[in-house]
Amino acid sequence: MKGDMQRWTPNVASIIEHAKELHPTTEIVSRMISGEIHRTNYDEVCVRARKLASALEKDGYKKGDVLATLALNTFRHLEMYFGISGMGAVTHTLNFRLHPEQAVYIINHAEDKIIFCELPFIPILEALKDQLKTVEKYVILCDESEIPETTLENTISYEEYIKDGDEDYKWPALEDDAACALCYTSGTTGNPKGVLYSHKSNIYHATSAYAALTINKDDCILMVVPMFHVLAWGIPYFGPMTGNKLVMPGMGMEGDSLYELIDKEGVNSAFGVPTVWMQLLAYCRENNKVLDSVKNTIIGGSALSLLCLKSLMKFMTLMLSMPGE
Repeated sequence: MKGDMQRWTPNVASIIEHAKELHPTTEIVSRMISGEIHRTNYDEVCVRARKLASALEKDGYKKGDVLATLALNTFRHLEMYFGISGMGAVTHTLNFRLHPEQAVYIINHAEDKIIFCELPFIPILEALKDQLKTVEKYVILCDESEIPETTLENTISYEEYIKDGDEDYKWPALEDDAACALCYTSGTTGNPKGVLYSHKSNIYHATSAYAALTINKDDCILMVVPMFHVLAWGIPYFGPMTGNKLVMPGMGMEGDSLYELIDKEGVNSAFGVPTVWMQLLAYCRENNKVLDSVKNTIIGGSALSLLCLKSLMKFMTLMLSMPGE
């Protein structure tokens, strides 16, 4: 006998659909490679995620295929989190800082079929392409007019790829334990180890994380932690679930760039590793700046010394340090 309460099949796409329905105009702010600020919202991100999912299906990709992202924290990466996983494929986030040998191993071991790649990372893939055994296509994260000459074969711009996707695409029902996302370890003994997340685990984590971190719908989150690092600690899931304004810095990790985003966008919750916050601290010291709006600073990835913690608390009001993952 099975219970009748809350019968549903887990799919992370339900999160972005929820955000579209309840928080359609809430902003997602991205600093692009050019330095320009791009603004979108949950309504637009959801529709574009549907179009991506539809385009992938039309292109012959199916449930269980592993599709990689070599991407920065921007609105397009957020769309891929939901568009790829939502249609049943697995979102594999690649770390662009990996040693070439490790990158080749990871891509081949995961059997990636597509790599969605930022413009600055094309040279990385050009150097590796002859060693990649399963990659069929490279989708460059740019407009049609921006795609450059490259030695990569079968390339297309992201905007051209999703252009003919169906805005009314219907997300499929997935198995209860269906794979959602894939991350590989770094800095471990031997070859990197793959960690395969399910839709259910990501949804359950999201429903508990925002409460544990005292996040509410009125918070504006600066997502500095990379989206290739432990799925950005779950922010791409619990942010839309809660209805948070998301601010994503792209390549702009310098102290002045981060300060500008915090100051102009009204950031009051920020997530990142110690090295980033120390750069921001140095900028604030040198320029006599204080981050009055920030009430929540989540620090993880490595241990933060007591001295650094005390120094940061002079510029931000509340800290939560979570060393290592």
